[in-house]
Amino acid sequence: MTRAEQMQQRAGKNNIALNSAISVVVNFVLVVFSLSCIYPLVWMFYSSLKLKRQFNADIIGLPKAPTFENYIKVLTNKDYHLGSSMINSCRVTIISLFFIVLFGFIVGYILSRIKFKLNRPLYLIFLMGLLIPVHSLLVPIYVVFNSVNMTNRWFTLIIPYVAFGLPISVFLVEGYVKTIPQDLEEAAAIDGCSFVRTMFTIIMPLTKPILVTIAIIQTFSCWNEFSFALVLCSKKVVLQTVPLAMTNFKGQFASDYPKIMAGMLITMLPILVLYFTFSKKIIEGMVAGAVKG
Repeated sequence: MTRAEQMQQRAGKNNIALNSAISVVVNFVLVVFSLSCIYPLVWMFYSSLKLKRQFNADIIGLPKAPTFENYIKVLTNKDYHLGSSMINSCRVTIISLFFIVLFGFIVGYILSRIKFKLNRPLYLIFLMGLLIPVHSLLVPIYVVFNSVNMTNRWFTLIIPYVAFGLPISVFLVEGYVKTIPQDLEEAAAIDGCSFVRTMFTIIMPLTKPILVTIAIIQTFSCWNEFSFALVLCSKKVVLQTVPLAMTNFKGQFASDYPKIMAGMLITMLPILVLYFTFSKKIIEGMVAGAVKG
């Protein structure tokens, strides 16, 4: 073996060692970051198994005598209104999702396929909805809703949730529909399909990945929204959603943190199950929309 070959072989081994070291460092950083994200949930869970005095004595430590007493009290105590708030959140979220997905698909499809004078202006208006801070409209919306006696109704929150959920839905659907060949619609028209039938029976199934992504993202948004629920539905306890119900756990002078954590975990459970069940769909939908668009 010549000297040049030996040097080349040595350089190759050094590169392999360097790549291995970089891989170890990157993986170590990712593991630390993952643990930093997971640990708060783990801490909340085992802290919810403590009594208040045990938690105050040792905030970080594991429970010496784990108990599910906090969960029982949270679910059975009527002062917390946790059960009714979860029902309200489910109702508001499901109805809002239905209209967000439906209107988002219709508007996104029309803006993508039909060319008319107001096409681009309408599209830009929806894009502007992504740029406007949602909470900057909190006071104007309250004034309008209060003037027409639409506050503290079961449907009050559905209107702003749908309005603020439409811009991102229209944006994603419009970009995704552009990737679908128009030959499908032309073939359907030749076979006698109407515009509406083509839109819902041919194109809509093809946009399922992006529609599922929109539905899951908006589920998180509607379920966790607090500001509009506080301002628009604060006077009637029976209309409280989950974020508002969590404020019932806080006392005037002290708070029972293990109970708060038990309540938070109970209310987080549906969202966590939904996320872990459809996490691949979320990633696939966002990547498909980004790459194809």
